[in-house]
Amino acid sequence: MATLEIRDLHVSVDTENGPKEILRGVDLTIAGGQTHAIMGPNGSGKSTLAYSIAGHPKYNVTGGTVTLDGEDVLDMAVDERARAGLFLAMQYPVEVPGVSVSNFLRTAKTAIDGEAPKLRTWVKDVNKALADLDMDADFGNRNVNEGFSGGEKKRHEIVQLELLDPKIAILDETDSGLDIDALKIVSTGVNRFAEKGDKGVLLITHYTRILRYIKPDFVHVFVDGKVAEEGGAELADELEANGYERFLKAAAK
Repeated sequence: MATLEIRDLHVSVDTENGPKEILRGVDLTIAGGQTHAIMGPNGSGKSTLAYSIAGHPKYNVTGGTVTLDGEDVLDMAVDERARAGLFLAMQYPVEVPGVSVSNFLRTAKTAIDGEAPKLRTWVKDVNKALADLDMDADFGNRNVNEGFSGGEKKRHEIVQLELLDPKIAILDETDSGLDIDALKIVSTGVNRFAEKGDKGVLLITHYTRILRYIKPDFVHVFVDGKVAEEGGAELADELEANGYERFLKAAAK
C-alpha cells in the first residue's frame, strides 16, 4: 500500500527582494486508503505544497524530505514522479493547442506504464471514463482544455485520474469554479478512485462544500506555511462555522 511521507519540508520562491520562504516545516503522511483534506486561508502555502511535491521548477526546496514508498521524490524529475505514482490535478489546467484529448491521454498512459495500451481496450476505457464524468465521447477529439469551460477542465482532470490510476492523487482546488452539478460529478469520480482501497488522496480546498460529497479521514489546517492543527471531518465543520480566526491569531503570536 502506497505511502507519501513529507517531513520538515521547507520551500521558498525567488522574488525581486530575494528568496521568500513559503513552507516552513510541513509534516504530513498520506497512506493508501486515506483521504486527507488541507484547508487554509489564501497565501497559506496549500498550492505551494502541491506543486513542490509535483516538481514545479518555480519552487525551491530548501529543507526536508518527501518520499513515496521510501523512494526520494525530490531526487526525481517531474516525469519520474508521475511514473512513480504521483498525480496532480491542477487548480488552473493549461491549454495545449493542437493536441487532442484522446492523443494526450494515450500518450500519458504509455509514458506512465512504459508501453502503449491495447487500442480496443483503451477506447472502451476512455469512453467509460468520459461517460462517468458526464462527458460525450466526441470530447476526445477536442484540443486539451482549449475552449473548455471551468467545469470541463476539472472533469477532464478526473478523467486523467481514472485512466492513469496513480498511487497518490493531489487535487489542488478541484472544486473551484464548479457549479453544484459539476461538483457532484467530480466528487463521485474522486470517490470512485479512493474506494479502490489502496489509493491516497490529498484534497486541497478553501471550502467545505466539496467535503459534503468527499468525506475526509483527516483534515489539516494550513496557516503561514505549516500545519496549524489536525483532526477529523469535524474540524472542517468548525472551520465552516468559525473560519480561520483562532488559527491566524495563534500564528501571529
